[in-house]
Amino acid sequence: MTMMNKAMSLTGLGIAGLLAAPVLAEEPIATATFVCEADKSIVAKFYPDEVALTLKDGRSLALPQVISGSGARYANADESVVFWNKGNTAFLTEGSDDNITYKDCIAD
Repeated sequence: MTMMNKAMSLTGLGIAGLLAAPVLAEEPIATATFVCEADKSIVAKFYPDEVALTLKDGRSLALPQVISGSGARYANADESVVFWNKGNTAFLTEGSDDNITYKDCIAD
């Protein structure tokens, strides 16, 4: 394989990688800061099909929207992290549905 072919192969892989990566819209549809129990907070940036969360403990999460019976529900692939939002309230579970790590959150 010539140097030119190798460079083109690597460039092609780079472009394919970029196209496969999830991309957030430039501007969120809405942004909300939720103040939660135990002096915790969540900043949520809502996009058409996902939410980007910044937690008070410094973690950042991007979760796709999933089916919900009521309100908006966002979860990672194995649903070990789930963010629920309805109106001006929200909560976050991690691990199991019983492990609510950010609870009683109300939009500020």
